Amino acid sequence: MGDFDNKEREEVFSKKVRAGKRTYFFDVKATRSNDYYVTVTESKKRLEDGVFIKHKIFLYKEDFEKFAEGLKETIDYIKAHQDVVEKRYEFSENHSETAKAEDDFSFDI
Repeated sequence: MGDFDNKEREEVFSKKVRAGKRTYFFDVKATRSNDYYVTVTESKKRLEDGVFIKHKIFLYKEDFEKFAEGLKETIDYIKAHQDVVEKRYEFSENHSETAKAEDDFSFDI
């Protein structure tokens, strides 16, 4: 059974995105039959005790198109109704981050 678990969660590709106090992980994993799927994990340190809390969603190939459409429509709605300034964060040697307000960028799917 252990071998099955390892194969079920085999990591193919990983992208780490730091955004202020949150970190997002976009991971491509392979099933036993070598079918790829995506996990999106949000990791945030809880202030009270410093424990990292993680939330994860699984996204399967057959849902990519509908998921991307839904996400884009939702983001477009917010951008149409409120100003959205997305921040770029720079990390220094001691891992403290500073937001650069002039680095406004758009999110395209």
